[in-house]
Amino acid sequence: MTVSIEKTEDVWTIIHDRPDARNAVDTDHAEALVAAFLEFEDSPAKAAVFWGKGGNFCAGWDLKLAATLGDPELREAYFDKHSFPIGSAPSTLGPMGPSRLELSKPVIGAVEGAAVAGGMELALWCDIRVMAETAYLGVYCRRWGITLMDGGSVRLPRLVGQGKALEIALTGRKVEAEECYRIGLAEKVVPHGETRAAAEAMAHEIARFPQEAVRADRRSIIETRGMPVRDALKVEWANGLEAIRREGTAGASRFRDGAGRHGDFSNI
Repeated sequence: MTVSIEKTEDVWTIIHDRPDARNAVDTDHAEALVAAFLEFEDSPAKAAVFWGKGGNFCAGWDLKLAATLGDPELREAYFDKHSFPIGSAPSTLGPMGPSRLELSKPVIGAVEGAAVAGGMELALWCDIRVMAETAYLGVYCRRWGITLMDGGSVRLPRLVGQGKALEIALTGRKVEAEECYRIGLAEKVVPHGETRAAAEAMAHEIARFPQEAVRADRRSIIETRGMPVRDALKVEWANGLEAIRREGTAGASRFRDGAGRHGDFSNI
């Protein structure tokens, strides 16, 4: 299997294993990745790690597939299959697979080696990115006349700002891990070969907390981007209210009854 899942009770690691193509994504692999993440979404697991086996996160859209689309009939069939629905209808799978999914639980990208072109788009789809110090991002599809078509032109400027996004996208240059961390494309940089372990440790850290509140705050951070403050505050209130009702009062009781009473919050 080129896509597999290693499962613990709380954290699942979704593994893309196609090293002969540097984990590039064709239609079959896009569908397999979507199936894996939908299985995670419907499971009791609390967080996921997305990792590419074999030394690279993902080299992008499979150019062998792209080359077949010179045939007009194949091209139109492919683009029709991936066309984005109008309005609020559920989205189809993207060419890279899960890049259009809107999950309710966090996904941490464990980025080794190349995460370029569509692979960068998959990395940007993740909530958090842990990068190896030797890893890199980049719009390498610039070299082949292929656009960002799976969220890159949307998510990149939201993370780094319009000017920096334009510079990275239009030059197609290599963006190494240290710069990614500095400009907001990575949240943690670790030694080569350690991203999966570091991402799984972070996922377990997230999973140990009451999950209603975790998911409510995650949803508010995502949903309120770009909103006027008053409108954003309304969304935050609505998202958080049920979590407080279901979990927060019980958590406050635990605090009252002993946890944190003496000012030591390190184990809470």
